[in-house]
Amino acid sequence: MPDDLESYMMMQSPTSERPLLGLTVLVVEDSRFASEAMRLLCLRSGARIRRADSLKSARRHLSVYRPAVIIVDLGLPDGSGADLIAELTQDSTRVGMVLGISGDTDGEAVARAAGVDGFLIKPIESLSAFQQVVLTHLPVAARPKGVRLVADDAINPDPIALHDDLKHISEVLKSSAQDDKMLAYVAQFLAGIARIAHDDGLEAAATSLEKHRRNGLPLGSDVAQISELVQDRLAGRKAV
Repeated sequence: MPDDLESYMMMQSPTSERPLLGLTVLVVEDSRFASEAMRLLCLRSGARIRRADSLKSARRHLSVYRPAVIIVDLGLPDGSGADLIAELTQDSTRVGMVLGISGDTDGEAVARAAGVDGFLIKPIESLSAFQQVVLTHLPVAARPKGVRLVADDAINPDPIALHDDLKHISEVLKSSAQDDKMLAYVAQFLAGIARIAHDDGLEAAATSLEKHRRNGLPLGSDVAQISELVQDRLAGRKAV
């Protein structure tokens, strides 16, 4: 059930300054850093946000309520976001809008094939660009009337959330189960947060791991390099 604040916000009409006022957005994203960026985008736009960090969590949310917008990351710890997108877009009682999001250059084609209404590429730093994607796919009646004020603000998520993401991956890398599925997850997760943090070195290492994994090459040196880079950033040996 919606809480009092959510009920109040859902009754509000969008304005030129807060064009998404009245909408509830479910963000399906396992990265706290990426989720924090999305929270800021939604907050500044007037939308109410909820978060699910896995397919299981998202399905649990959806069994209770139907948000106006769902934004689904393609790389999740318990499977592909494309599977959830396909479920949502093929459901006869589907939600109003389903957007895909990824930092992978191939992500848009995958999301489109699954049936998304629109797609967001990481990093999403422009408030106006985020609002434009959402508004483009909203019914005309749900859009703000009159001239919209275009905010060109940049979004800067809390670095503490980035630290939490790096700590999570550090623990994953220490796991004895370094199989292909786990390494694919590490590569996509790190590439995504590295793009948001503008960490070219970490992004290059994550990209190299994924390239070598897909080509069936030995991955020992890639994993060792990524582990070292992650520990350096956790120790504050590189500003992020």
